[in-house]
Amino acid sequence: MRRYLARKILIYALTFFVAVSVNWLIPRLMPGDPIRTMLSRGASGDEESMERMRAYYEQTFGLDEPAWQQYLNFWTSLARGDLGISVWLFPQPVTEILLAAVPYTLALLLPATLLSWVAGNRFGAFAARSRWLDNTVLPLGYVLTATPYMWLGILLAWGLGIVAGWFPTAGPYGFGSIPGWNWPFITDLVSHWFLPFASLFLVAFGGWAIGMRNMIIYELEAEYSTYLEALGAPRRLVRRYAFRNAVLPQLTGLAVQLGTIVAGALLTEIVFAYPGLGNLILEAVNNRDFFLLQGAFLFIVIGVLIANFIVDVIYVVVDPRTRTQMQGGAA
Repeated sequence: MRRYLARKILIYALTFFVAVSVNWLIPRLMPGDPIRTMLSRGASGDEESMERMRAYYEQTFGLDEPAWQQYLNFWTSLARGDLGISVWLFPQPVTEILLAAVPYTLALLLPATLLSWVAGNRFGAFAARSRWLDNTVLPLGYVLTATPYMWLGILLAWGLGIVAGWFPTAGPYGFGSIPGWNWPFITDLVSHWFLPFASLFLVAFGGWAIGMRNMIIYELEAEYSTYLEALGAPRRLVRRYAFRNAVLPQLTGLAVQLGTIVAGALLTEIVFAYPGLGNLILEAVNNRDFFLLQGAFLFIVIGVLIANFIVDVIYVVVDPRTRTQMQGGAA
């Protein structure tokens, strides 16, 4: 187990290094000049003062140094937990801006991912043994999983927000609400959270339900299921074994799909003007804010890698074949 974890940690550390390096490079390949964007906000006719301001900003952001030195400075600052200063919200530190946005993204992402995985797998398992559910869940699942997150969000905002008027369609809470631990504010917060959550949940739910339904049918037709039935094992016991085996590929799928789900969450936040990392990335791109963009990417990379590592550990716990291989390798 230690050797397995050490190998995984080494792989994830290398992945982190490559991913963060690419994320540092991507903003610098974008067209546009962040200093020019800042100067355009307070443009004056005095060219000399503008040149002084340019020199000041370039020195402040370290953009007057060669690219390789900027890259080394980035890793040195990162080791100290310093992500730099935002160009868009100058002179606010990037870390403060991200810490204010991350709770909103996590509040959407975690419940939508976990609940859709659990509910989709349960529904898929039921659909595999019920013709009525199979005829309803399967087409609905195909429609949901083929729908882009952003498109479903627009449909829900139009249908349940604008036409029915049941839920608000933008922002984390109402303009008149005062944040605090009181029932009116919490109710307002949940009502604004529901539509973005439902967009993420429904799309992911359809994919998990279809995957589990197909896996259960495959497992019930496998030789070990036929053998168990021939021995007189109860049908319920055969289905239980089939479900346990079918869950393993779904766990692998969860690790693979995390990046897609995160991307869907970022787009959904933009649709509903939800103040998470998605909106920050949009503003960072519009304002050529290198530091905010690479900071947001850093949080996403760390979140996806941690989630994948947890899934790897869970896979070892729930799959006895993996444990057997690890013991054989150790011997």
